[in-house]
This record gives sequence, structure tokens and C-alpha cells, in this order.
Amino acid sequence: MWIPKTLLVILIFALHGQVLPARIYGGQEAVPYSRPYMVLLERRVRNQMKYCDGFLLSEDFVMTAAHCKADSYNALLGVHNFNKGPEQNISVKQAFPHQDFDQNHVLNDIMLLKLSTKASFSGHVKAIRLAGAGGSSLPGHCLVSGWGSYNRERENLSPTLREINVTLIEDTECAEEHLYCSSGEKGPACGDSGGPLVCENALAFGIVSFAAKEIYGFTKISDYKAWINSVLKN
Repeated sequence: MWIPKTLLVILIFALHGQVLPARIYGGQEAVPYSRPYMVLLERRVRNQMKYCDGFLLSEDFVMTAAHCKADSYNALLGVHNFNKGPEQNISVKQAFPHQDFDQNHVLNDIMLLKLSTKASFSGHVKAIRLAGAGGSSLPGHCLVSGWGSYNRERENLSPTLREINVTLIEDTECAEEHLYCSSGEKGPACGDSGGPLVCENALAFGIVSFAAKEIYGFTKISDYKAWINSVLKN
């Protein structure tokens, strides 16, 4: 089921030579504010406004995908319908993309963002815990959420947060490249990059990284725990 790297690169770099962020195809609107860890990232890239998703690790750190790197960012917190505005809008002080991020093959696709001021936690704004190393079996009962377009014919963002359940697949190459993967017609594709793959006990297991045909890749967070801890401490 794995897509060869040469084909994957063609697919994900089809738009302006950049990785295509993912969007929720299928699924349904999330219960308002039921995912308080979700962050909508406003990204300024060469004077253009673009969007990715992310999720709160603490009062002052957001995790997202490294291919969401930009010239500057604003983290919008406490959002369900973005037309109504966020509860908190905090600029990003510093970005920490993984030093081995490979844009050509979308490897090590993980980034931490340090907020300029601490978020104020509330019923609508909370951090999510990260999964530990776990066993050899894949996590079950996984969910992805985001504001990406849910219509394959349109590129517009969904005004409201949407979510979909995904089932992870056993794949040797995915595991070797520090990824979880899922497959099927429904899943993340253009606008949801950087959001969390949330599984058992509401833990963040992965980061939405790429979509190519009917294969979806999620950076496996537990494989980067040492790097994450070094950034948070230093």
C-alpha cells in the first residue's frame, strides 16, 4: 500500500513547490470546543497568509509539522468557528523545526513553536499530553481534527473545526521512517497539516504530515521524545 517516494514527492509538491497541507475529507463537525488543545496557525509566507494546524503542549509551546514553517506565525487559541474569532491570539516568539527535516521526502516533519506570552488555560484552551513509547502494536481509536477544506472541489478552509476517525495500518516503511500511516478515501489532505493524531486515552500520538492519493502519513511523536525534551528544557 506504500506509495514510492518519487511519486509521493510529485504529489505533495504539486502546489507552488511546497508540501500540500492536509484537509479533512469526510468526517463531521466537531462538538464546539471539545478539542481545546487545537491551535489554528496563521502563517505569513512571503507576505501571503497561509494556515496550518497545531496543538498545545503547555502554556507556551505549540507542536506542529516542520513543513508549516513560515516567516512569522500567530497562534489562534480557543477557536471553533474562526469567523467568530479566537479567544486568544498569541504571536510566536521562536520556531524550532527539527534539524533533520527533509522537505524533499517529508521526513522528521516536526516543529515546536515558542509563544511570545503564555496562554491562559480555560474550558476552551488546554494542553494535550503526548503518548509514551508504548508497545509494538499500533494505537487504536484514532481521530484527526482540523479546519481544512472538506470538499475536494474547493480549497477554502472549513469555517468550523471538523474531525474524522482513522485506522492505522501496519507498514514496515512507515515504521522505519518514524511514521504512522492510514489509508482510505477519507482522511486528512489539504489545510490540516500539523494537527494531532489523537488516540487511546486522548493522547497525541502523531502529527498530520502528508497525504498522497489514499495514503496519509503522521509523524510518530514517541520517536522524537529526546529531541522534544531537549528543546523544551533549553
